[in-house]
Order: sequence, then C-alpha cells, then structure tokens
Amino acid sequence: MIVGVPKEIKVEEYRVGLTPEAAAELVRHGHDVIVETNAGVGIEASDDDYLAVGARIIPTAEAVFEQAELIVKVKEPQAVECARLKPHQTLFTYLHLAADKPQAEALMKSGATCIAYETVTDKQGRLPLLMPMSQVAGRMATQAAATALQRSEHGGRGTLMGGVPGVRPAKVIILGGGVSGTHAAEMAIGMRADVTVFDRYMPRLAELDVQFAGALKTAYSLPSYIEKAVAEADVVIGAVLIPGASAPKLVTKAMLKTMKPGAVLIDIAIDQGGCFETSRPTTHQNPIFVEDGILHYCVANMPGAVPRTSTYALNNMTLPFTLALANKGTKQALNDDTHLAEGLNVADNFITYETVANDLNLPYKKPDWLN
Repeated sequence: MIVGVPKEIKVEEYRVGLTPEAAAELVRHGHDVIVETNAGVGIEASDDDYLAVGARIIPTAEAVFEQAELIVKVKEPQAVECARLKPHQTLFTYLHLAADKPQAEALMKSGATCIAYETVTDKQGRLPLLMPMSQVAGRMATQAAATALQRSEHGGRGTLMGGVPGVRPAKVIILGGGVSGTHAAEMAIGMRADVTVFDRYMPRLAELDVQFAGALKTAYSLPSYIEKAVAEADVVIGAVLIPGASAPKLVTKAMLKTMKPGAVLIDIAIDQGGCFETSRPTTHQNPIFVEDGILHYCVANMPGAVPRTSTYALNNMTLPFTLALANKGTKQALNDDTHLAEGLNVADNFITYETVANDLNLPYKKPDWLN
C-alpha cells in the first residue's frame, strides 16, 4: 500500500504523522511510504532520515495526496486538505468532528474513509490513541497555568503555584479525573499547589484518592459544588471528555464574575468545543485572552508545542493500527478489529459515528460493508 505523510499545515503545528522509525516498520512490511519534504523538521527528522529507512520524499502536499492510498496525519485536515481527498483514500488522524461541522461536511463530500484517533477504543473501553496526547496536554496545562499566574506575563494574579513557607499555594481546580486531568493533578501536586479534582464517577475519585495518598482533594461534580470551587480558585483546568461528543460547558460566563481577578482558566477540552462557556480556540503564538478579568488559555493543539515528545508518544500507540490498515486494507482491518472500527467517523459520504452525527445534526449511516 502507498502510505502518505503530508506536512502538517495547522497554525504552529510541528508534529508529523510518522516518525522515521515508524516509517521503517511500514517499509519492512513491504509498503511504499511517501513523505512530503521537510514534514519531519519539527521533530528534528530530516528528509535524509526518512530516505535512510526506505521512504520516498515527495516535493509537495498535492503530490502526496494524489498518490497515497492511506494518509497518516496528526491534526484534523484543513479545508485545502479536505478538498484533496478522494473516495478511494483512507485518512487516519485526529478529527474532533463534533466541534467542527464545516470539516465534517467537507469530509463527507470527499467520499474518503476517515478514521479518528480519538474514538478508537481498546479492550478496557479506553481511548488508547487519545491517551498519549491527553498525558502531554495534562502536564502542559499545569505548566501553562503556572506561567499565566505570573503578573508580568499576562496580568495574572501574581501567585506562585506552590507558595512559600508562610504563604498559601495556588488553589487549583481540575474538572475531570481522566487521563489529562490526572496528569495535570500530578504536575500541580509536584509544584505543591492545593489541588481538587472533580468527577462524576465515584470509583474514579476513589482511585485518585488512593493513587495520590491524600495529596489531592476529590469532589463529586455537581453544578453547585463547581460554582463554589471556581469562585475560590486561582486556576481552573477543564479536562472533561465525552468520546466523540462536544464537551459540556461546566463554567458559565456568569461564573466568571464571581472569580478572583487574574485567575486562570485552562481548557484542555477546546478541541471538542471547550468546557467553559467563554472559551474560544487560541494558538501557541497568542495563547491567552482575557474576559471579565479572567485569563483564558485555550490552545487547540497544546501538544504541538512539544512536537518531538508528542510525535513519538503518539506513534507508539498508532503504529499497530497503521500497520493493520496497510497490511489488510481498510475494510478488512476495520471488520477484523471492532476497536479500530470505533474510530470510523466518515465513510461513503456519511457520518458513521452516531454521537458526532447527533451533535452536528448530520445524517448518520453505518457502512453496508462493516460488520
């Protein structure tokens, strides 16, 4: 199979769909890997690195899309990329369609088969291809919060995350006890902040209590509890995920008026529409905006700032699925693996993931060829 890797073109996105090592594994299985020139520079992988493992370098993105049967990316395709897709092609990448109706409609129009990393499952019902980026984003969220709190950067509260002897640490509220929330909590505790994690699944709160041996507080996620906690917080990290669906809005615009001036909101869920009512996507170049005196950090591709770590972590998880798609062909691979099939979001000009279709009010249809 011809496996194509175009250079990412989303603003300030430096990751790449395949590392040279992952490309080598595909080549070893007899596949033709084509990589757009300079696609790997953001992770310090040169064209020569790809050539050394048997991949071919292609001069333009147009040529990659023209030749490839399986296209492996990181971020959702931009409008120009959607327009290049053909019905016989398979796209394997993050999509986050529930927050992006124009992209969903463009992919439907293309006729391509589109598999989303973020809805592929495993035997435990987890989201293994979302996990590594959730880990990175959770850890980065705490770093971003610590910086935003500094008065000199963006007018934050001027509070040190961990305080000092005699001065209390920052109060950090984390909404969601999943992968990203847990990693955010781990970093915040390491900085000696006062950390509380909210979640609606009591067994998870019990696990967190044991995992951190009482170093964090846990709270059941009810609107009245969140409202009170947000009013007292220095930092609120939104880390709520509903697979394939838009994130719930847990912090309302009205709640901002109760918060401390210069407090910080970090929205890890912005790819899924955000879990704060006032969130809107930002970039690494301009990561923060202020509304009602509250700093909002809503970067839609947080792990893109650490592309080498992120790309290698992602490829560790995606490569087995990429190999299956290339070795067996898309339809056979999806029919052989129900967990990979959960990643199918678009096929035959229809949305094939029901939650996405419902959120976007678009037609849903399961492909006739899928078990």
